[in-house]
Amino acid sequence: MSDKNKYEEIEVEKHKKTKEAKVIHALIVFAILIVCMAISIIKYDVGVHSAMFIGVIIAAAVALYLGYEWVFIEKSMKDGIYNALPSIMILMIVGILVGVWVVGGVVPSMIYYGLKILSPSIFLLAALLVTSITALATGTSWGSMGTMGLALMGIGIGLGIPAPMCAGPIISGAYFGDKMSPLSDTTNLAPAMAGTDVMTHIKFMMLPTGIAYGISCIVYLIIGFSFAGSNADMSAVDEMSSALCEVFNISPFLLLPPIIVIVAIACKVPAIPGIIIGILAGAIIGPVCQGADCNFGMLLDAGYNGFTCESGNAAIDDLLTTGGITNMLYSVSLTMIAMMFGGIMEHTGMLEVLVKKIMKLAKTPALMVLATEITCVLSNATMPEQYISIVVPGRMYAKSYEEMDLDPRTLSNALESSGTVTSALVPWNTCGVFILATLGVHTGDYFIYAVFNWLMPIVTVALAFAGITLYHKNGYRLTKKQKKLHSQGE
Repeated sequence: MSDKNKYEEIEVEKHKKTKEAKVIHALIVFAILIVCMAISIIKYDVGVHSAMFIGVIIAAAVALYLGYEWVFIEKSMKDGIYNALPSIMILMIVGILVGVWVVGGVVPSMIYYGLKILSPSIFLLAALLVTSITALATGTSWGSMGTMGLALMGIGIGLGIPAPMCAGPIISGAYFGDKMSPLSDTTNLAPAMAGTDVMTHIKFMMLPTGIAYGISCIVYLIIGFSFAGSNADMSAVDEMSSALCEVFNISPFLLLPPIIVIVAIACKVPAIPGIIIGILAGAIIGPVCQGADCNFGMLLDAGYNGFTCESGNAAIDDLLTTGGITNMLYSVSLTMIAMMFGGIMEHTGMLEVLVKKIMKLAKTPALMVLATEITCVLSNATMPEQYISIVVPGRMYAKSYEEMDLDPRTLSNALESSGTVTSALVPWNTCGVFILATLGVHTGDYFIYAVFNWLMPIVTVALAFAGITLYHKNGYRLTKKQKKLHSQGE
């Protein structure tokens, strides 16, 4: 008998042969996972892959205890990975795009023109904009903070601006870019967990993210007025600009590929074709602008291995040594292991029993969004890794959103509006630890100044209660009947 037939037979008989999962079973699995994550990150400072795999082992052991056959558990893991395949494909294609865009000068040009908007009179706002552009161009908050952010910290302190105040807009801009960039792994991971595509996800996030970002701009502009007229040492920025010009031919024409991708998003082009269009645009325009420094062989190599920058400027070299399929393997492998875990928890009913407890309180779509946001924050605090705060809540609530007749983009927006941005606000989260080590500012000091990071979840929940970003599966917004039920709490 084939594995498929065995699985189908077990599926029919499982309710007769297995024990019903209880909350205690799910809590045991999550408790062990949290402990392993904490030991891995806090004590040994290593990646979470092995800790996540221990969670898979424990989940499988509990499933066996509940009476599930191994073939069913294995099929559950395969189903979990299958659900993430669109995200995995996109992550690898994005790796190719980043490599091509860097070697072709697209990303360097975006950074170069971003540096040009720096002005001492509006430093805080300029810092927000520069790190936003950098993160949008590279898809990484850590890379943006560790390079451009570090240089901006020096400039801001030279202006007489307190370090925590300097760190706020840098962190906000880095996480805005990470959240909205199609090159970001979290931006691809959130829709994969929810069951939608990355382009739909980004377009849906524009309204709530735009509101939070706009408010942040106003706040930084107002705070910055007190520092107007100060003179800053812009030598670090000048050095970075010069280093970019020495390695690449900077041209405004190289801004066309990202513009083309933005247009593709607006025109509802599917994710993979939209990204491929961006790759082709970069592969055509890049060699035209870079000449012999960007031939077909270099494009092929950068697509797989990424690009190694050797400008002599440490910040630029760290930022632009990136891209390629190989640089995406960390995210791809973690996604696969996490989905193995999620598949077991979902198919054995252990996720369902937890969600049912929560659903007794979250009876409306808006309360469902609020519950999702809270779960993401708790995940960032208890399983202190940004990816896990998207994967675990995503699999927990996907079915509940479907039962409420909500489009998956509602869930993906909630996941990233909390899971991605609040990771920087938890001192023991990998993101909080990285920021302390890189920018030299503790979470408790920069918390209030990281306006975008703490404001984003608030805006998302507020818009959900207003019914603005609650989307029906078969339409753009909730029907009038659903809005009425939503307002009545039914």
